[in-house]
Amino acid sequence: MRIARRTVLGLTAALATALGGVSPATAADVTLRFHQLLPPQAAVPKNAIMPWIKQVETASGGRIQIQHFPAMQLGGKPPELFDQAKNGVVDIIWTVLGYTPGRFPKAEVFELPFMTGDPVKGSVAFQEYVEKYAADEFKDVKLIAVHVHGPGLFHGKKPVTQLSDLKGVKVRGGSRVVNIMLTQLGATPVGMPVPAVGQALSKGVIDSTTIPFEIVPALKLHQIVKNHTEFSGDKGLYTQTFGVVMNKAAYDKLPADLKKIIDDHSGAKTAALFGQAMADGDKVGRGLIEKAGNKIVTLSAAETAPFKRQGEATRDVWKEEAKKAGIDGAALIREAEAIIAKANGR
Repeated sequence: MRIARRTVLGLTAALATALGGVSPATAADVTLRFHQLLPPQAAVPKNAIMPWIKQVETASGGRIQIQHFPAMQLGGKPPELFDQAKNGVVDIIWTVLGYTPGRFPKAEVFELPFMTGDPVKGSVAFQEYVEKYAADEFKDVKLIAVHVHGPGLFHGKKPVTQLSDLKGVKVRGGSRVVNIMLTQLGATPVGMPVPAVGQALSKGVIDSTTIPFEIVPALKLHQIVKNHTEFSGDKGLYTQTFGVVMNKAAYDKLPADLKKIIDDHSGAKTAALFGQAMADGDKVGRGLIEKAGNKIVTLSAAETAPFKRQGEATRDVWKEEAKKAGIDGAALIREAEAIIAKANGR
Protein backbone atom coordinates (compact mmCIF):
# COMPACT_ATOMS: atom_id res chain seq x y z
CA MET A 1 0.00 0.00 0.00
CA ARG A 2 2.80 2.39 0.82
CA ILE A 3 4.42 1.92 -2.60
CA ALA A 4 1.11 2.54 -4.28
CA ARG A 5 0.52 5.66 -2.19
CA ARG A 6 3.96 7.03 -3.02
CA THR A 7 3.29 6.36 -6.70
CA VAL A 8 0.01 8.26 -6.52
CA LEU A 9 1.68 11.14 -4.70
CA GLY A 10 4.47 11.15 -7.25
CA LEU A 11 1.95 11.48 -10.08
CA THR A 12 0.19 14.23 -8.12
CA ALA A 13 3.51 16.05 -7.72
CA ALA A 14 4.20 15.77 -11.45
CA LEU A 15 0.76 17.14 -12.25
CA ALA A 16 1.23 20.00 -9.79
CA THR A 17 4.52 20.84 -11.50
CA ALA A 18 2.90 20.74 -14.92
CA LEU A 19 0.18 23.07 -13.73
CA GLY A 20 2.66 25.52 -12.28
CA GLY A 21 2.33 24.50 -8.62
CA VAL A 22 6.11 24.20 -8.26
CA SER A 23 9.15 25.02 -10.34
CA PRO A 24 10.53 22.27 -12.55
CA ALA A 25 13.44 20.43 -10.99
CA THR A 26 16.86 21.90 -11.73
CA ALA A 27 20.25 20.25 -11.33
CA ALA A 28 20.72 19.48 -7.65
CA ASP A 29 22.31 16.77 -5.56
CA VAL A 30 19.14 16.41 -3.50
CA THR A 31 15.52 17.33 -4.21
CA LEU A 32 13.18 17.43 -1.21
CA ARG A 33 9.40 17.84 -1.15
CA PHE A 34 7.89 20.18 1.46
CA HIS A 35 4.17 19.55 2.05
CA GLN A 36 1.80 21.68 4.14
CA LEU A 37 -1.85 22.59 4.54
CA LEU A 38 -2.21 26.33 3.84
CA PRO A 39 -2.39 28.22 0.52
CA PRO A 40 0.91 29.86 -0.53
CA GLN A 41 -0.33 33.39 0.16
CA ALA A 42 -1.01 32.69 3.85
CA ALA A 43 1.37 34.27 6.36
CA VAL A 44 3.39 31.19 7.33
CA PRO A 45 3.99 29.83 3.81
CA LYS A 46 4.74 33.29 2.42
CA ASN A 47 6.84 34.71 5.25
CA ALA A 48 8.41 31.63 6.86
CA ILE A 49 8.31 28.48 4.72
CA MET A 50 9.38 30.07 1.43
CA PRO A 51 12.13 32.20 3.05
CA TRP A 52 13.38 29.10 4.90
CA ILE A 53 13.46 27.12 1.66
CA LYS A 54 15.41 29.91 -0.03
CA GLN A 55 17.87 30.09 2.87
CA VAL A 56 18.57 26.35 2.69
CA GLU A 57 18.89 26.32 -1.10
CA THR A 58 21.21 29.34 -1.08
CA ALA A 59 23.37 27.98 1.75
CA SER A 60 23.77 24.71 -0.16
CA GLY A 61 24.89 26.49 -3.30
CA GLY A 62 22.00 24.90 -5.16
CA ARG A 63 22.91 21.37 -4.11
CA ILE A 64 19.64 21.11 -2.19
CA GLN A 65 16.42 21.93 -4.01
CA ILE A 66 13.17 22.03 -2.06
CA GLN A 67 9.85 21.84 -3.90
CA HIS A 68 6.99 23.49 -2.00
CA PHE A 69 3.56 21.83 -2.18
CA PRO A 70 0.99 24.01 -0.36
CA ALA A 71 -2.66 23.36 0.42
CA MET A 72 -2.27 19.55 0.62
CA GLN A 73 -1.37 19.32 -3.09
CA LEU A 74 0.26 15.93 -2.57
CA GLY A 75 -2.91 14.45 -1.13
CA GLY A 76 -4.15 13.39 2.25
CA LYS A 77 -5.66 15.47 5.03
CA PRO A 78 -3.92 17.90 7.42
CA PRO A 79 -3.91 15.43 10.36
CA GLU A 80 -1.92 13.02 8.18
CA LEU A 81 1.00 15.38 7.56
CA PHE A 82 3.20 14.27 10.45
CA ASP A 83 2.91 10.63 9.39
CA GLN A 84 3.64 11.58 5.79
CA ALA A 85 7.03 12.87 6.95
CA LYS A 86 7.58 10.03 9.41
CA ASN A 87 6.83 7.35 6.79
CA GLY A 88 8.73 9.00 3.94
CA VAL A 89 5.70 9.77 1.81
CA VAL A 90 7.11 13.32 1.67
CA ASP A 91 10.39 14.73 2.95
CA ILE A 92 9.45 17.78 5.03
CA ILE A 93 6.16 19.01 6.46
CA TRP A 94 4.75 21.90 8.47
CA THR A 95 1.73 21.04 10.58
CA VAL A 96 -0.39 21.84 13.61
CA LEU A 97 0.68 19.43 16.34
CA GLY A 98 -2.78 19.43 17.86
CA TYR A 99 -4.25 17.84 14.74
CA THR A 100 -3.12 14.45 16.08
CA PRO A 101 -4.63 14.35 19.60
CA GLY A 102 -2.62 12.54 22.24
CA ARG A 103 0.52 12.26 20.13
CA PHE A 104 2.38 15.15 21.75
CA PRO A 105 1.20 15.15 25.39
CA LYS A 106 4.27 16.96 26.72
CA ALA A 107 4.22 19.58 23.97
CA GLU A 108 0.56 20.27 24.81
CA VAL A 109 1.70 22.35 27.80
CA PHE A 110 2.14 25.36 25.52
CA GLU A 111 -1.52 25.14 24.42
CA LEU A 112 -2.84 25.64 27.94
CA PRO A 113 -4.77 28.87 28.65
CA PHE A 114 -2.77 32.02 29.32
CA MET A 115 0.64 30.39 28.88
CA THR A 116 2.20 32.71 26.31
CA GLY A 117 1.43 35.68 24.09
CA ASP A 118 4.28 37.06 21.97
CA PRO A 119 4.67 34.54 19.12
CA VAL A 120 8.39 35.16 18.57
CA LYS A 121 9.45 34.84 22.20
CA GLY A 122 6.88 32.10 22.72
CA SER A 123 8.27 30.14 19.77
CA VAL A 124 11.85 30.41 21.00
CA ALA A 125 10.66 29.27 24.44
CA PHE A 126 8.70 26.37 22.92
CA GLN A 127 11.74 25.24 20.96
CA GLU A 128 13.86 25.19 24.12
CA TYR A 129 11.13 23.40 26.06
CA VAL A 130 10.72 20.68 23.43
CA GLU A 131 14.45 20.11 23.16
CA LYS A 132 14.70 19.71 26.94
CA TYR A 133 11.47 17.97 27.90
CA ALA A 134 9.65 16.62 24.85
CA ALA A 135 12.33 15.55 22.38
CA ASP A 136 11.15 11.94 22.65
CA GLU A 137 7.85 12.93 21.02
CA PHE A 138 9.83 13.71 17.83
CA LYS A 139 12.22 10.73 17.92
CA ASP A 140 10.81 9.26 14.70
CA VAL A 141 11.61 12.36 12.62
CA LYS A 142 14.31 14.99 12.25
CA LEU A 143 12.99 18.00 14.17
CA ILE A 144 13.67 21.25 12.34
CA ALA A 145 11.66 23.62 14.53
CA VAL A 146 8.53 24.08 16.58
CA HIS A 147 6.66 27.32 17.16
CA VAL A 148 3.44 28.90 18.41
CA HIS A 149 1.03 31.53 17.10
CA GLY A 150 0.11 34.83 18.70
CA PRO A 151 -2.63 35.44 21.27
CA GLY A 152 -5.69 33.30 20.60
CA LEU A 153 -9.09 34.95 20.47
CA PHE A 154 -12.72 34.47 19.42
CA HIS A 155 -14.22 35.42 16.06
CA GLY A 156 -17.96 34.97 15.75
CA LYS A 157 -21.37 35.98 14.56
CA LYS A 158 -22.17 37.45 17.97
CA PRO A 159 -19.82 39.37 20.28
CA VAL A 160 -18.31 37.73 23.35
CA THR A 161 -18.20 40.27 26.16
CA GLN A 162 -18.51 37.93 29.13
CA LEU A 163 -18.24 34.24 29.95
CA SER A 164 -21.99 33.63 29.73
CA ASP A 165 -21.96 34.70 26.06
CA LEU A 166 -20.29 31.39 25.24
CA LYS A 167 -22.87 29.12 26.85
CA GLY A 168 -23.95 26.53 24.30
CA VAL A 169 -22.23 28.35 21.43
CA LYS A 170 -20.69 26.04 18.81
CA VAL A 171 -17.03 27.08 18.68
CA ARG A 172 -14.35 25.58 16.50
CA GLY A 173 -11.37 24.30 18.45
CA GLY A 174 -8.11 23.45 16.76
CA SER A 175 -6.75 20.95 19.25
CA ARG A 176 -7.65 18.61 22.09
CA VAL A 177 -6.48 21.10 24.73
CA VAL A 178 -8.36 24.00 23.16
CA ASN A 179 -11.50 21.86 23.09
CA ILE A 180 -11.09 21.06 26.80
CA MET A 181 -10.82 24.79 27.44
CA LEU A 182 -13.93 25.54 25.39
CA THR A 183 -15.88 22.97 27.40
CA GLN A 184 -14.71 24.59 30.64
CA LEU A 185 -15.83 27.97 29.29
CA GLY A 186 -19.33 26.61 28.66
CA ALA A 187 -19.10 26.47 24.86
CA THR A 188 -19.77 23.46 22.63
CA PRO A 189 -16.43 22.60 20.98
CA VAL A 190 -16.34 21.48 17.37
CA GLY A 191 -12.95 20.19 16.23
CA MET A 192 -11.76 20.85 12.68
CA PRO A 193 -8.60 21.86 10.78
CA VAL A 194 -8.32 25.55 10.01
CA PRO A 195 -8.94 25.27 6.21
CA ALA A 196 -12.52 24.12 6.97
CA VAL A 197 -13.38 27.07 9.22
CA GLY A 198 -14.64 29.56 6.63
CA GLN A 199 -17.16 27.18 5.09
CA ALA A 200 -18.25 25.90 8.51
CA LEU A 201 -19.03 29.45 9.64
CA SER A 202 -20.84 30.27 6.40
CA LYS A 203 -23.00 27.15 6.62
CA GLY A 204 -23.77 27.50 10.34
CA VAL A 205 -21.90 24.37 11.35
CA ILE A 206 -20.19 26.59 13.93
CA ASP A 207 -21.09 29.98 15.39
CA SER A 208 -17.61 31.11 16.33
CA THR A 209 -13.99 30.06 15.95
CA THR A 210 -10.76 30.18 17.92
CA ILE A 211 -7.92 31.39 15.71
CA PRO A 212 -5.33 34.18 15.90
CA PHE A 213 -5.58 37.31 13.74
CA GLU A 214 -2.86 35.86 11.50
CA ILE A 215 -5.13 33.44 9.63
CA VAL A 216 -7.90 35.98 8.97
CA PRO A 217 -6.75 36.97 5.44
CA ALA A 218 -6.38 33.38 4.20
CA LEU A 219 -9.92 32.52 5.36
CA LYS A 220 -11.39 35.94 4.46
CA LEU A 221 -12.79 35.76 7.96
CA HIS A 222 -13.35 39.52 8.18
CA GLN A 223 -16.00 39.09 5.50
CA ILE A 224 -17.73 36.15 7.17
CA VAL A 225 -18.08 37.30 10.79
CA LYS A 226 -18.13 40.79 12.30
CA ASN A 227 -17.23 40.26 15.96
CA HIS A 228 -13.80 39.59 17.44
CA THR A 229 -12.90 39.27 21.14
CA GLU A 230 -9.40 39.55 22.58
CA PHE A 231 -8.16 39.59 26.16
CA SER A 232 -6.14 41.98 28.30
CA GLY A 233 -2.64 41.18 29.48
CA ASP A 234 0.45 39.88 27.71
CA LYS A 235 -0.80 36.31 27.36
CA GLY A 236 -3.48 35.03 25.02
CA LEU A 237 -6.50 32.96 25.95
CA TYR A 238 -4.74 29.99 24.32
CA THR A 239 -2.19 29.21 21.65
CA GLN A 240 -1.59 26.34 19.28
CA THR A 241 1.63 24.55 18.56
CA PHE A 242 3.23 23.80 15.20
CA GLY A 243 6.12 21.73 13.93
CA VAL A 244 8.44 21.57 10.94
CA VAL A 245 9.86 18.07 10.68
CA MET A 246 11.83 16.05 8.14
CA ASN A 247 11.80 12.37 7.28
CA LYS A 248 14.61 10.77 9.26
CA ALA A 249 15.87 8.57 6.43
CA ALA A 250 15.93 11.51 4.01
CA TYR A 251 18.04 13.45 6.51
CA ASP A 252 20.31 10.53 7.40
CA LYS A 253 21.30 9.83 3.80
CA LEU A 254 22.46 13.41 3.22
CA PRO A 255 26.24 13.91 3.08
CA ALA A 256 27.70 15.48 6.22
CA ASP A 257 28.02 18.98 4.75
CA LEU A 258 24.39 19.04 3.63
CA LYS A 259 23.24 17.67 6.99
CA LYS A 260 25.03 20.62 8.56
CA ILE A 261 23.07 23.03 6.38
CA ILE A 262 19.78 21.50 7.58
CA ASP A 263 21.10 21.63 11.16
CA ASP A 264 22.16 25.26 10.75
CA HIS A 265 18.60 26.08 9.65
CA SER A 266 16.97 24.24 12.52
CA GLY A 267 16.37 25.18 16.14
CA ALA A 268 15.73 28.51 17.86
CA LYS A 269 16.53 30.78 14.91
CA THR A 270 14.08 28.93 12.67
CA ALA A 271 11.48 28.87 15.46
CA ALA A 272 11.83 32.67 15.69
CA LEU A 273 11.42 32.98 11.89
CA PHE A 274 8.09 31.16 12.04
CA GLY A 275 7.05 33.09 15.15
CA GLN A 276 7.81 36.37 13.39
CA ALA A 277 5.65 35.32 10.44
CA MET A 278 2.82 34.80 12.93
CA ALA A 279 3.43 38.20 14.56
CA ASP A 280 3.48 40.01 11.22
CA GLY A 281 0.41 38.08 10.13
CA ASP A 282 -1.46 39.18 13.24
CA LYS A 283 -0.92 42.82 12.28
CA VAL A 284 -2.18 42.24 8.75
CA GLY A 285 -5.24 40.29 9.92
CA ARG A 286 -6.18 42.84 12.55
CA GLY A 287 -5.76 45.60 9.99
CA LEU A 288 -8.21 43.92 7.62
CA ILE A 289 -10.74 43.57 10.43
CA GLU A 290 -10.40 47.23 11.35
CA LYS A 291 -10.65 48.31 7.70
CA ALA A 292 -13.84 46.25 7.34
CA GLY A 293 -15.35 48.15 10.27
CA ASN A 294 -15.84 45.01 12.32
CA LYS A 295 -16.24 45.13 16.09
CA ILE A 296 -13.14 44.25 18.12
CA VAL A 297 -13.89 43.76 21.81
CA THR A 298 -10.90 43.96 24.13
CA LEU A 299 -11.89 42.63 27.53
CA SER A 300 -10.54 44.52 30.54
CA ALA A 301 -8.50 42.82 33.25
CA ALA A 302 -11.65 42.44 35.36
CA GLU A 303 -13.58 41.01 32.40
CA THR A 304 -10.68 38.67 31.57
CA ALA A 305 -10.48 37.33 35.15
CA PRO A 306 -13.38 34.81 34.84
CA PHE A 307 -11.74 33.36 31.73
CA LYS A 308 -8.48 32.98 33.66
CA ARG A 309 -10.29 31.17 36.46
CA GLN A 310 -11.78 28.73 33.99
CA GLY A 311 -8.36 28.45 32.42
CA GLU A 312 -7.10 27.07 35.72
CA ALA A 313 -9.86 24.46 35.55
CA THR A 314 -8.57 23.48 32.10
CA ARG A 315 -5.08 23.10 33.52
CA ASP A 316 -6.43 20.87 36.29
CA VAL A 317 -8.14 18.61 33.75
CA TRP A 318 -4.97 18.43 31.69
CA LYS A 319 -2.79 17.63 34.72
CA GLU A 320 -5.12 14.78 35.70
CA GLU A 321 -4.97 13.33 32.20
CA ALA A 322 -1.19 13.72 32.12
CA LYS A 323 -0.92 11.91 35.44
CA LYS A 324 -2.83 8.94 34.06
CA ALA A 325 -0.31 8.82 31.22
CA GLY A 326 2.59 8.79 33.68
CA ILE A 327 3.50 12.44 33.06
CA ASP A 328 4.08 14.98 35.84
CA GLY A 329 2.00 17.73 34.29
CA ALA A 330 2.43 20.18 37.14
CA ALA A 331 6.22 19.94 36.86
CA LEU A 332 6.11 20.45 33.10
CA ILE A 333 3.92 23.53 33.51
CA ARG A 334 6.43 24.99 35.98
CA GLU A 335 9.33 24.30 33.62
CA ALA A 336 7.45 25.78 30.65
CA GLU A 337 6.53 28.92 32.57
CA ALA A 338 10.14 29.39 33.68
CA ILE A 339 11.38 29.08 30.09
CA ILE A 340 8.70 31.48 28.85
CA ALA A 341 9.59 34.00 31.57
CA LYS A 342 13.27 33.77 30.57
CA ALA A 343 12.42 34.31 26.89
CA ASN A 344 10.44 37.41 27.87
CA GLY A 345 13.34 38.76 29.94
CA ARG A 346 11.69 38.19 33.32
